[in-house]
Amino acid sequence: MSGYGGFARFYDRLTANVKYDLMADAVVRYTERFGGRKGILLDAACGTGSLCEELSRRGYDVIGTDSSDMMLGEALDKKFDSGLPIQYLRQDMTELDMFGTIDVTVCTLDSVNHLPDRESVMKFFEKVSLFAFPDGLFIFDVNTLHKHRDVLAQNAYAFDMDGFFCAWQNQYDESDGSVELFLDIFEELEDGRYERISESFTERVWSDEEITEMLESAGMTVLARYDDYTDKPLNENSERVVYVAKKQV
Repeated sequence: MSGYGGFARFYDRLTANVKYDLMADAVVRYTERFGGRKGILLDAACGTGSLCEELSRRGYDVIGTDSSDMMLGEALDKKFDSGLPIQYLRQDMTELDMFGTIDVTVCTLDSVNHLPDRESVMKFFEKVSLFAFPDGLFIFDVNTLHKHRDVLAQNAYAFDMDGFFCAWQNQYDESDGSVELFLDIFEELEDGRYERISESFTERVWSDEEITEMLESAGMTVLARYDDYTDKPLNENSERVVYVAKKQV
């Protein structure tokens, strides 16, 4: 999984279309709907902390973890500006080590798809279950095969933004439904030259049967599945499945 080195400082501008406020509202709804506690919340693979900020504003006691120093650096800058009481820890999502139990764990924006194999997904789910409060909730999302095959596919994109240009190309593997993403960012320097920053990572697809089986093996039960961060049921055109699971008691 990529460490998102130089990419971190461009991440927020490239994902400006992500509605973190609506995602946070959905987490609140799911927490209330399924009897969760609005207490300590862990955002695993929190990136630059945008969702952590929104969830902290909604009353959760937020801990954000990520394996990238540079992503966490961006998150800490936001915390400095907002003054919100968010705690950040540098931890890989498969090696979580909390100080106590967690009421709600979230993992968003297809971070589970970034894990390299079934063993890694299982390790992550087991860690979430280990530190979850009895009846604790786990809310996360995964990209669907439809999104990989029909949306990301072999497509290429270009973003011409203030101060940099980004070329994004996908390579779909029909044998397993995975997509490899290649990003080349050209940042304009003060002297007019451009510096190139390249990132690549692979997203793997997991069927509902696989996700459900792995959750149950880790001691969690699926309570609901939604089309993205809405209250709508899944359909054949769903690009993102949001799971709400609960630790088995």
